[in-house]
Amino acid sequence: MEIGIDSFAMYNNYSSGAELTSTEAMDQLLDRIVHADQAGLAVFGIGEHHRKGFLDSATHMILAAAAARTKHIRLNSAVAVLSAADPVRVFQNYATLDLISKGRAEIVVGRASSIEAFPLFGYSLDDYDALFVEKLELLLTIRDNEFVTWSGKYRPAINNLPIYPRPLQDPLPVWIGVGGTPASFARAGTLGLPLMVAVIGGETHRFAPLVELYRKAGKAAGHPPEKLKVGLHSLGHISDTTEMAIDEFYPGYAANMTRLGKERGWPPVTRPRFDAQSGPLGALIVGGPKDVAEKIIRHSKALGGISRVTFQMDSAGLSHEQLKKAISLLGSAVAPLVNALEAEIISATP
Repeated sequence: MEIGIDSFAMYNNYSSGAELTSTEAMDQLLDRIVHADQAGLAVFGIGEHHRKGFLDSATHMILAAAAARTKHIRLNSAVAVLSAADPVRVFQNYATLDLISKGRAEIVVGRASSIEAFPLFGYSLDDYDALFVEKLELLLTIRDNEFVTWSGKYRPAINNLPIYPRPLQDPLPVWIGVGGTPASFARAGTLGLPLMVAVIGGETHRFAPLVELYRKAGKAAGHPPEKLKVGLHSLGHISDTTEMAIDEFYPGYAANMTRLGKERGWPPVTRPRFDAQSGPLGALIVGGPKDVAEKIIRHSKALGGISRVTFQMDSAGLSHEQLKKAISLLGSAVAPLVNALEAEIISATP
């Protein structure tokens, strides 16, 4: 199983009340990506937001800087808000990243849970899903064809024009990032695209019917099972012990999610609710290496098998040093434990 990190390039330290400068935060973020590469993690993703406190409005620029400093780790958008972007430019940006990284780029696209990109770029939320469907079609057409002829509703037509540069990978990997909308799971399966499931609350096993819908749609469309990969994106943190991880993670998580909840109508975070979320079935993956590894395997079983799990760690106001330590533990302790537990499951399977 691939293990990695997702970041929203946030630079408010909610635990201490301190706020980094944007330059300091960017330096630290790039340092963490390099550290993740050295720790042997499989992937590092950067999200996309267009609001104060986030530095990820030009994700491909951050990833390009990281590509020049790393050797092995895969680099992706997590997620790119395709509905409010031009698919031609998205493809060109990530094809260029693929060349800089020598074949380590991926695009994870989604409709977005943060909607500030829509008014910023002149799109209506009334077209939320239709924009994504059309632009995904164009992105895949560009990926699979050097010369493109295409027409749609939301973008000017393209008449037999070449689109460059072409990436090193053929095809350039495109994942679909999804929340909890059944149509999104079915769409990804029908297209035969790998699926990244964002589970940031509730109980992960509740997504099992949706993942099964994805796999059934993929099978019905004629895609082989090995093409229908499932990844899991979860909020989490790792420290030496589970008690330490919770003590470090909870204050910033509670402050951040309570603040966000005021925008989205969520109730304030309480310790009992947090404890339920970080418990055996909850979505949060917070703990010492053994507990985290066992929870990843538990989630994988609940979803019928996953091939990738990514941790969203920087939304809890953890310090740069705490995040780097967590990255080290993911590479040195969690990944080997997960591999060992997976091997046990395989050997026990008749």
